[in-house]
Amino acid sequence: MQVAIVSDTICPWCYIGKRRFERAEAGRPTDLAVEWRPFQLNPDMPAEGVDRMRYMVAKFGSEERVGEIFTAIEQAGEAEGIQFVFDRIARTPNTVDSHRLIEFAGERGAQDAVVEALFHRYFEQGEDISDHGVLTAAGLDGGLDEDELRRFLDGSDGVEDVKRESEAASRAGISGVPCFIFERRYAVTGAQTPDVFERVFELAAAAQSEATAESLPAAT
Repeated sequence: MQVAIVSDTICPWCYIGKRRFERAEAGRPTDLAVEWRPFQLNPDMPAEGVDRMRYMVAKFGSEERVGEIFTAIEQAGEAEGIQFVFDRIARTPNTVDSHRLIEFAGERGAQDAVVEALFHRYFEQGEDISDHGVLTAAGLDGGLDEDELRRFLDGSDGVEDVKRESEAASRAGISGVPCFIFERRYAVTGAQTPDVFERVFELAAAAQSEATAESLPAAT
């Protein structure tokens, strides 16, 4: 079964959604193939990023409102074993290079481990995931080769691919992340609870079985 997860590396609900999806995934068939796909919540973000609190206030209206949002996310995170440290995140970064890294990791069978490392370093360590040193460390966390990784990050391969795919997702109607797409047929948006994912797993599995049966030659 194929599951594409459209997400952004600075989206806290994407981290929570990953945890909840993994809980629903436990015990599923081993042929489950998960692929992480890029989405930029802030496609016009400067390369150097912006001050985190200033960005959040501009988006949500006041520091009080931002504080309420952070509290809700922290509570949801605690239930999933995530310790958000919003007070240690100084800047909201541009995420192109982090998405490039995820694509690079996917070609080497390390995508999920690198996604996990990026979320952990940004949300639980307060590190800047647009910084190549931090990206290199996240890649090493995921088991990638250091020399190959540094050469890739120092280049520009994948930049346009990330931007193009993010724009394509927007044109396809994706406006919020995470978005989980099962078998290119069923989409679940948001950090849903495991029971929601479990129901969609069943729908997708039934559709997969039906398609397999229809493809079999008729008995003679």
